[in-house]
Amino acid sequence: MAIRSGPASVKKEPGYQPVGQSDQDDDGGSNSASTGSAAAPLTLAHDDDSALARQLRRNWKPFTLAFALSLIFSLALGYITGDGTLFGITRRPSSTCGSGPMIGEEEEEGFPPCKPSPTTTVPQYFQTSPQLWAGPTATGRAPFMAQTRTFDHAATYVPNSPLQTAIPIQGGGGGAGNESIFKMMGFLSPYEPSPGFGVDEWPIPEGAEIVQVQMLSRHGSRYPTSGSGVNALGDRIAEAKKNGKFKAKEALSFLNDWKYELGYEILVPKGRQELFDSGVLHSYMYSQLYNPNSKIIVRTTTQDRMLKSAEYFMAGFFGLEWTQNATIEVIIEERNFNNSLAGSLNCPNAGKARGGQDAAEKWIIKYLTDATKRFSSLTQGFEWTIGDTYAAMTMCPYETVAYGYSRFCDLFTYQEWINFGYSIDLAFYGGNSFGSPVGRAIGIGYQQEVLARLKNHTLGYSGSQINVTLDNNTDTFPLNQSLYLDFSHDTNIISILTAFGLRQFAGALDPNAHPGKHNFTVSHLTPFGARLDIEIIKTPKPLKADRSGYEEGGGKETKYVHFVMNQRTIPLGWSFPECDATRVDGWCEFEMFLKVQEDMPRRARYEYACFGDLSGGTGKTQASGSDGEKDGYGYEKGEAKGQFVYGAVEDGAPL
Repeated sequence: MAIRSGPASVKKEPGYQPVGQSDQDDDGGSNSASTGSAAAPLTLAHDDDSALARQLRRNWKPFTLAFALSLIFSLALGYITGDGTLFGITRRPSSTCGSGPMIGEEEEEGFPPCKPSPTTTVPQYFQTSPQLWAGPTATGRAPFMAQTRTFDHAATYVPNSPLQTAIPIQGGGGGAGNESIFKMMGFLSPYEPSPGFGVDEWPIPEGAEIVQVQMLSRHGSRYPTSGSGVNALGDRIAEAKKNGKFKAKEALSFLNDWKYELGYEILVPKGRQELFDSGVLHSYMYSQLYNPNSKIIVRTTTQDRMLKSAEYFMAGFFGLEWTQNATIEVIIEERNFNNSLAGSLNCPNAGKARGGQDAAEKWIIKYLTDATKRFSSLTQGFEWTIGDTYAAMTMCPYETVAYGYSRFCDLFTYQEWINFGYSIDLAFYGGNSFGSPVGRAIGIGYQQEVLARLKNHTLGYSGSQINVTLDNNTDTFPLNQSLYLDFSHDTNIISILTAFGLRQFAGALDPNAHPGKHNFTVSHLTPFGARLDIEIIKTPKPLKADRSGYEEGGGKETKYVHFVMNQRTIPLGWSFPECDATRVDGWCEFEMFLKVQEDMPRRARYEYACFGDLSGGTGKTQASGSDGEKDGYGYEKGEAKGQFVYGAVEDGAPL
């Protein structure tokens, strides 16, 4: 049926019906609001004008009026005290229930998270609406790239797709060895497949099959976390402009009209695309592992970007009807709650390990001193610090994923971008990996969950930060899936790789000099949308290490473990000699993998690392959660190096 347009368009929302837009009113008369004419009087016509009919006509109007008033009163009372709906129209909630304001609006201090409704029949861990413990959710300025981007019209035009990343960078050249600066931005890099971890890729041999996959994914590109360095820089520039003395020139002249308008922490459009695309890719790779007669459990955390990442992934994997195929389990992400997908939140010592911060600070001061002087010479009424300059570099990836383009990107040289990526490697290595006293401990809970699935048992006790309430039963920790999908944060994924004992990434990093190509490169490990796929592969007989075929003779059926990080193999034999470092495919025999993993909880020392006195009574933080007497930078245990803060990473720890 065609809907006739009224004099003004009305946006139709779910549960909302426009008023005065239909051809006729409910009483059968014409719509006076639409036609401008008076409505025809309602009469009760009857051919037989009997006494009874005359009596009905006399009593009809007061009866109808009384009935209508009674009905309206009853419905209004139910609307006020009941479920808040009236004829399908939902009343506006008195509380925003965990949602944040738009940028420019004031946000209440201590804004409370949503609490589960006392009348809901859905357990908290399966409740996705309203969102509980969603974290900051302020939305930034909408992108308008068609109008705001700049480019040299005389140069070869490279269309954006969707970000404008083809930017001329001083010293970048353009040779085959020069990769995009957006692959050098550590945890702020938009998703790209890893260039590789030292071995070639091999197909599944004839007769073999993948029987299980456990995926661990990072969320997609997001706005900065609250309290970040970019936010502080925006505030400082805004304050400097108040006295009218701020003036920038040449390359920095755009700052004269620039305002900081990024949101907080939620996914940006690129982040939504990254997770949807990942779902599509995994659908092509692993769809036959899904039993179409089942609904799988998919795990994420309560933070908004975490829940939305899982939802966009599922839409990419299954389609928009994904709720018929999967149920999302949301684990509370809040301080002092057990959660293997955000392991630092119940590890108090995580905030005390500053080795990575101190090493990064030392490197940043070294490589950004010249850039800070350069910026100072182009600005009046503002004193640039090295922290400001570093925040300006960080503004480039954040604005690019938020708006599609950023004027901050071409302010720095190609070498400075190489050094920027290394500063993040230093911070993550010392804060979350083998250079940290808590690196293994933060990730050990997830390692235990992966092993429990492989061994087909639940977890009633772990000695780590798993949520035992959820992991001790198969309703919330199923064991019968061939496809497991989990969503986490970059720092947590780094700690999980550390908890697995992947010492390929344990090599020391020098805060005084760039080492060139190095294994622990954050942009290769946890860019936005990163994913670790743990494949279990069954072969009819043992497979030769050189992949020349199956072993001769009557070998029995064998299973292998294959780690795939951002679509490239991590060779397990490089970290575990027991897995055979000569294997060209990087696989490890299943039983041997289980055996080498048995010792990882002991090495993590969760209770001591997270709750113990890491100073050993000296007041200084002890060394790495790895096996050596020195941390990954070559510093002696506990050598302290300062308190310079440049921004923030996922869980609120400074970067």
